[in-house]
Amino acid sequence: MTTGYLPETGPIRLVVGPEHAGWRLDAFLVLHFPAYSRVVLRRVITEGGVTVDDKGAKPSYRLKPGQAVAVTLPEAPRQCPKPEPIPLEVIYDDDWLAVVNKPPGMVVHPARGHWSGTLAGAIQHLYGGRLSSLGGPNRPGIVHRLDRDTSGAILVAKHDSSHRSLAEQFAARTVEKQYLAITAGVPDRDADWVDQPIGLHPRQREKMAIRRHDPDARSAQTLYRVEERFVGFALVAAYPKTGRTHQIRIHLAHVGCPVLCDRQYGGRAEITRGELVSGVPDGEVVLARQALHAHRLSFDHPATGRRMTVEAPLPRDMTEVLEVLRRHRPRRRSVGDGR
Repeated sequence: MTTGYLPETGPIRLVVGPEHAGWRLDAFLVLHFPAYSRVVLRRVITEGGVTVDDKGAKPSYRLKPGQAVAVTLPEAPRQCPKPEPIPLEVIYDDDWLAVVNKPPGMVVHPARGHWSGTLAGAIQHLYGGRLSSLGGPNRPGIVHRLDRDTSGAILVAKHDSSHRSLAEQFAARTVEKQYLAITAGVPDRDADWVDQPIGLHPRQREKMAIRRHDPDARSAQTLYRVEERFVGFALVAAYPKTGRTHQIRIHLAHVGCPVLCDRQYGGRAEITRGELVSGVPDGEVVLARQALHAHRLSFDHPATGRRMTVEAPLPRDMTEVLEVLRRHRPRRRSVGDGR
């Protein structure tokens, strides 16, 4: 186990990603340094231990993509996780970057209540010191993130230069992202563009919400297309233009078709085979997490500039749901069927 962060090691440098645009500085630091309370981090800020683009800032300062945050911290009040030998599916790997298929249920980086079993710990074990440092000591190599119960492709940077290039592409919105979701309900349209701002939920601190009249809400846009229709369910491809927290989940719920088994925005946490087939529950749970998967990423390679597209195969739980739905899809009558 490694101990905390010590001032004499020099400041920790972070780069603000597009998904954290508009975040307060203190909230951003709480995310990156969960071993510290918000009170402690505010004190560090007000005492001059934090700069944004080499300038002092208040705890309430709103961050912009690409800004450089330098933090000098006191010793952490608790230890941080060590690298762990957790198996990972690596779908691309070279000297500059890797792409891993994050399994559902895995937290990307350490946080309160999740000090072990993280993607950060797994890639530290896999790649050792061959990871970028721009994300800070709790996020070595981590360029972006996925929710714990969302599976799929995550980019891992092996050098600070590749991390910087990839972060700039996310900030410029040139990284193309395709997610696959199984929805509870079938969208009325084959495709649609959802443009609804997202901000903090007014009452539930763990949730986000559409906040049309909140000046602190951030613009958010998602294109979706229906790939397959079933009775009461659909397979949907979602293409987020922006990268707000929980964006796809909130936008699909907004059009009346929440992600299946989305506990926060869909109202249920699991579904059985019987419910998929006939609407009648039985004892065989086939899905117990939100059916959302980061399927495809397209980006420019930070060393060669070559445009790359990588795909992460669907995990078994979502594949099984689709197999059940396809097997029991009503057969269409053919012309001249006579029935």
